[in-house]
This record gives sequence, C-alpha cells and structure tokens, in this order.
Amino acid sequence: MASSNPLPPIPGTTPFDAEQAKKGYALNKMCFSFNSADNRAAFLKDEEAYMHQYGLNEAQAAAIRARNVLQLIAAGGNAYYLAKFAGIFGLDMQDIGAQQTGMTKEQFKAKLVAAGK
Repeated sequence: MASSNPLPPIPGTTPFDAEQAKKGYALNKMCFSFNSADNRAAFLKDEEAYMHQYGLNEAQAAAIRARNVLQLIAAGGNAYYLAKFAGIFGLDMQDIGAQQTGMTKEQFKAKLVAAGK
C-alpha cells in the first residue's frame, strides 16, 4: 500500500525505496552472493563474467568497475549488500561512509567520534 503522505526528500541522499529495490535487484542479488567465499573468489577471477551471470546493467557494471559506492547506490544498491562487495577489497562501513561524504577515512572517523561527544 502506497503512502498518501510521502516523506520529504533528504538533500544528498538516495532513499532505498521500492523503486530503488527493483532497479538494484540484480546488483543486490550479486552482492548477497558474496556471503560465499567461493563466490568471492569467482568474482575476483573474472569480474566481467560474474557480473554478466547476474545480469547487471551497464550503469551497475561501470560502478562495480569503478568501486564507486555513490554510483552503486544510485544504480539501486543497498548499503548492506554493498558492504559485502566492499569487504572483498578489505573495505568496511567507515570506508563507505568516507566515500559517501567525500572525506578521508580518518576525517570520517574523527567526525563520528566528535558527534558522539
């Protein structure tokens, strides 16, 4: 059931709603597959074939190639599934947060610490 009173947009964000979920289904399904070590290894062995296996569109594939989280979110990626992709490269949620805010990881961590005081 659609809401008759949608929330106002938040500047600089891409809400993960039903439209984004449909748009990013293949991308998120692929990223979920990275729960398996065998799938992570298969991806690293041949990224293009792995993306093709899941039916990623060109925008999604380009964002994967660029390792660009903001492009992945715009392409329908869900942050929780994208974390599985980032984990292949040793990145954590603070790395993703830093990329989203245009900060270094150290700056982002300092901002988090400051916000907690």
